[in-house]
Amino acid sequence: MQRAIAENKRNTAIIMAVFVGIIGAIGWIVASINGNTSMMYGIIAAAGAYAFAQYFFADKLALMATGAKPITQQDNPRLYDMIADLARRTNSPMPKVYMIDDPAPNAFATGRDPKHAVVAATTGIMEVMDDRQLKAVLAHEMGHVRNYDIRVMMIAFGLVSVIGILSDFALRMFIWGRDSDEEVNPLALAIGGVLVVAAPFVAMLIQLAISRQREYLADATGAETTHDPEGLAQALQKLLEFGRPLQRQSSTTAHLFISNPLRAGVVAKLFSTHPPLELRIARLRGESK
Repeated sequence: MQRAIAENKRNTAIIMAVFVGIIGAIGWIVASINGNTSMMYGIIAAAGAYAFAQYFFADKLALMATGAKPITQQDNPRLYDMIADLARRTNSPMPKVYMIDDPAPNAFATGRDPKHAVVAATTGIMEVMDDRQLKAVLAHEMGHVRNYDIRVMMIAFGLVSVIGILSDFALRMFIWGRDSDEEVNPLALAIGGVLVVAAPFVAMLIQLAISRQREYLADATGAETTHDPEGLAQALQKLLEFGRPLQRQSSTTAHLFISNPLRAGVVAKLFSTHPPLELRIARLRGESK
């Protein structure tokens, strides 16, 4: 477990280095097109400030986007007490508990570290899961917290957003932001056209790969916590059978949930933030698939 946490902390540094490199390349392109190299440093500084703000406020934005509301032990003893029990069992800080009024069965965790974590569940998952299955789901979400997945994914989400914004800005500058008589570094033009278009796609693929691996790790962590991999396998089977899109869908928060909350489709499955539930169930049951 400690090795997984250390790996996630290393991944955080690697993710930031890769994304800063992409952001710096986009800044260099914009600066070259405009003949103003100092612009690159301004772009990197602005992107860094945005990512910094995302680090502290992305969890609040996610809660707002999903319509999650804070609850106390009196509001829902079943959910609150299960999370409190898992926190005690794993010697973890008690996260804030939120509820989403939505019939779609789902749950997610967010925050920047275990001391500033949130675990949220939908009313739908409370209805379809028995206690064994619900505890397994919540152990999975607490696994995300303990493994620092929530930090990795928050940083990745913030930097992907930055790259999308900068790429759009750079593309506009690339097309309309220079005079026809102005000499431009031909290397910048050649690389720029490819990078500006490809950067958001590459960033998204990095985020998807990270998200999928984190789900497998949280499954393993949750099963280890409860000593009941079959309970989580049954819970995932319930999600497979009763899963449906959330009423308030957002692609920006989809990677947080235990099961993909978006409407199914060929493109959605191809670029899903989650590995197939069937594969996750097979792994928990030790089946090759």
